[in-house]
Amino acid sequence: YKEVPDSELPRTESLKETINRMMPYWKGTILPSLRTLDNILIVAHGNTLRGIIKYLKNIPDEQLLSLNLPTATPYVFEFDDSLNLEKDYFLGDPEEIRKRMAAVAGQGSAKKKTPTD
Repeated sequence: YKEVPDSELPRTESLKETINRMMPYWKGTILPSLRTLDNILIVAHGNTLRGIIKYLKNIPDEQLLSLNLPTATPYVFEFDDSLNLEKDYFLGDPEEIRKRMAAVAGQGSAKKKTPTD
């Protein structure tokens, strides 16, 4: 982006934009790979992962906003031979995962400290 003026560079990406950017890769690369590979590891930011989950589980937008993915916690999807989602789950201790999800949910509401705090 060296030639693009700084004022024209995007500063954020909405969930909708993330999903629109990610879905061609899901459909063109990841999904076909699931036909030939036993396991695939996807490492990504939260909104990208939310987009995959939204697509696979057909989650409405209003419910997706409450999906708080715990950081660095594996989330497993299991598919049948026709690549239909059979089940999904987090790997790890359920209580620890619940705490991590709550921590992610609280990130947006944490009070920011000022220099006088």
